[in-house]
Amino acid sequence: MKAFTFERVKTPAEAAESAQRNPGAKFIAGGTNLLDLMKLEIETPSHLIDVNTLALNKIESTDEGGLRIGALVRNTDLAADSRIRRDYAVLSRALLAGASGQLRNQATTAGNLLQRTRCPYFYDTNQPCNKRLPGSGCAALEGFSRQHAVVGASRTCIATHPSDMAVAMRLLDAVIETVNPNGQQRKIPLADFYRAPGNTPHLETALTSGELITAITLSPPLGGTHIYRKIRDRASYAFALVSVAAIVQPDGTGRVALGGVAHKPWRLEEADRQLSNGSQQVYERLFADARPTPENEFKLILAQRTLASVLTQARG
Repeated sequence: MKAFTFERVKTPAEAAESAQRNPGAKFIAGGTNLLDLMKLEIETPSHLIDVNTLALNKIESTDEGGLRIGALVRNTDLAADSRIRRDYAVLSRALLAGASGQLRNQATTAGNLLQRTRCPYFYDTNQPCNKRLPGSGCAALEGFSRQHAVVGASRTCIATHPSDMAVAMRLLDAVIETVNPNGQQRKIPLADFYRAPGNTPHLETALTSGELITAITLSPPLGGTHIYRKIRDRASYAFALVSVAAIVQPDGTGRVALGGVAHKPWRLEEADRQLSNGSQQVYERLFADARPTPENEFKLILAQRTLASVLTQARG
């Protein structure tokens, strides 16, 4: 691990300003992903800004009837909150499907959204990877791609986003609140937060330099039946090959989002509108532009069958 300086800050605006003042700085909270990347010298921040002392660890009701989740709320606390379990059950179930209890005790809401891909070529510094070293190439294109994206990818990157929580958040139309180094605040719908890989897969989110996530807001509860199903190679401590999050209303309408298949949680509103027509129509809309590799083509069948099973269960 390379040497770095360390700083604790008192306010979100101070944290953002420090990040701008120190090129190469990174925010650190739980550190469940960042510290691993630093040990491998994939991430080499010259300065760490500890944000754990900021008052961003509360879950509060909003005037609109939804919830505002502080960026530092731990995954365990979010999954266990009675309001989340009652009104946003798909989020609680997604959180409990991810990682281990020890990691959930440490990982934060914002950190979960910002975790980086688990592509093995990203983690192997001896291999080319456009996310790690822009312009070096993508070893996964001609290599081991079983875990990789089947839709939304590009010729420069076919990595997937690993978060379970993000899939449920996308289903719930979550909005991310931030503050920048000038103290200005903004709101970013999660639908617009993750950038398509295109020719710049190293630019993963809509955040600007020094911008800090302060909270995530959820709209008022949607009701209906909430399901999160994660298909993986082993029963625990594994990332999704395919996951399906769904909320289905008694009249058959609803929404679905998938994980493990793209660079971001995969949801298309035009597919949601097909729910009353059956799972096959939803699947065809979601994967109309799919471009799998020979190694991960099975994900399409897996997604199709998992989606059908989830919607059948949701309808009783």
